[in-house]
Amino acid sequence: MDRTGIFAGNDPFVLARDWLAEAEKTELNDPNAIALATVDPSGMPNARMVLLKEVEADAFVFYTNYSSTKGREIEAAGKAAFVMHWKSLRRQIRVRGLTSREEGPQADAYYASRSLKSRLGAWASRQSQPLSSRTALMAEVAKVTMEQGPNPKRPPFWGGFRLHPLEIEFWADGAFRLHDRFRWSRAKVELPWAVERLNP
Repeated sequence: MDRTGIFAGNDPFVLARDWLAEAEKTELNDPNAIALATVDPSGMPNARMVLLKEVEADAFVFYTNYSSTKGREIEAAGKAAFVMHWKSLRRQIRVRGLTSREEGPQADAYYASRSLKSRLGAWASRQSQPLSSRTALMAEVAKVTMEQGPNPKRPPFWGGFRLHPLEIEFWADGAFRLHDRFRWSRAKVELPWAVERLNP
């Protein structure tokens, strides 16, 4: 198979890290932004932008409020998908797979690395729930600031999700819309990858 140049390699996670590192040099804002897709219990899809925080050896990790709409939908379905698109590079990565929580020391460490205001905001926000006003939100921030102090612990309702892919597609723009697409797929996360070129 003619997988050379930017598509070369035998590990899709290494390839994803390489593409992300390249995007960090060219994208002005949030090169690690992903459009995360989930479904509700009726099968109605949802999508929103989230920041990818780590590409591990066999998974992708992001963080959120578990009580948020996306958190509840991920928990109920046990699966999710996302796309990363870099306009400056004219490339994208699409991922679909199974999910699990990351709520141990790794989640604690990431939470502790955030700014104090962001940590307090995680405590204050009832993410995705109706809010009467911005004033009410700021009052809640003031309240949790008094309660939690200058070094708040990670909230029990906030942490990470790990997406274990069954499919990863690498896409690069081609002349006359004849794009290059390679899909890595496996039936189970413990199985080896199969790679195939797709029509544009």
